[in-house]
Amino acid sequence: MKIRQLQREEFEAAIELSQYAFQFTMPPEDLEKAKKKFKPEQTWGIFDGHELNAKLTLLPLQVYIHGQVFDMGGIAGVATWPEKRRGGMVSRLLTHALEEMKTAGQSLSFLHPFSFAFYRKFGWETYTEYKKYVIPIDKFPAKLKTEGIVKRDIKNISELDQVYQSYASRYNGTLVRDKEWWQERILNENYRTVVYYTDAGNPQGYALYKIEDKQLNCDELVYENETARRALWTYFANHDSMITQGKFIYVPADDNLPFLLDDPRIQQETVPYFMGRIVDAVAFVERYPFEQIGEETSLTLHLTDRYAPWNEGVWRLTITTEGQGHLARVDTSNLSDNALAADLKLGIQSLTTLMLGYQQADNLSNWGRIEGSSKSVAALKRVIPIKQTFLLDFF
Repeated sequence: MKIRQLQREEFEAAIELSQYAFQFTMPPEDLEKAKKKFKPEQTWGIFDGHELNAKLTLLPLQVYIHGQVFDMGGIAGVATWPEKRRGGMVSRLLTHALEEMKTAGQSLSFLHPFSFAFYRKFGWETYTEYKKYVIPIDKFPAKLKTEGIVKRDIKNISELDQVYQSYASRYNGTLVRDKEWWQERILNENYRTVVYYTDAGNPQGYALYKIEDKQLNCDELVYENETARRALWTYFANHDSMITQGKFIYVPADDNLPFLLDDPRIQQETVPYFMGRIVDAVAFVERYPFEQIGEETSLTLHLTDRYAPWNEGVWRLTITTEGQGHLARVDTSNLSDNALAADLKLGIQSLTTLMLGYQQADNLSNWGRIEGSSKSVAALKRVIPIKQTFLLDFF
């Protein structure tokens, strides 16, 4: 068995496995389009001779963490033929992917799991969720007159991305979108756009939506300020003769719309979404903007990570008064078992969900996900800035 990147002529083998595993059939015209866009270097497979047994796609992406851009490896399209399953092939592919990401400088990895429990075994952990609303038209926010104008069917990527970047950088874990991502993944013939502009012509909000069977389906409602939010909701409310309700998905978990409604009794659902994983703890900590608390912080961490052994071990975490972090490996070769005891013990999953902002240190300690004194837990909590996690995209 050999792990290698696919070659262009192996597109058919890859798409055949995907269609079987994910239970879809691609029309001939879509197959031709997909073949032209196929990037074989992004797909890794396990081969028995020339036969593809399992595969995954590794996407070179970037995400916002506390307003800074981090390189991230996106795992997608993990699939194995049923007769080849339970043989450890996915484990080998994921381990190989972690090594490739570390080499490429991708200190983070995200994926959308078919099973949260399955990917937890390999070090990924839940990092974000989203809300979903179903709102009858008579419960939409009130129509309000605002300054500026809204325009339909705007496909100017630079304007849309300008608003998106301002919005997305307020969260942890949102994607940095390039022009190709907008063209291939976001803007398509099935969805319409509406953009809010100020009187000076500056875009400050947009929505992606479609209307079918008297329902308005909105996948993205993005705005920089309250005026843009009100203008876009007024635009939607003006569809009251066309629709009976609106369905809004990919809403941030901290969204307060129900509080703003005259009648907040609407259908709401919270959906666990993507998982994240620190690939390279040293590289991630070096770039991470810790809180500046006016004094230096120093803690020893016993970090466990079975599938990325370069993260495993005892480390000294030092954070300067300026919020610059550094991880230095502690030489434990001449220490007794008692001397090996670190201030805190945690797995890579807990470190990931903590530093991305999805959970806080005291909660993880209460749940047994971090071991150590309350003083050390409190010291770690003080230097981790709080920011909501979110992701609007899928891969």
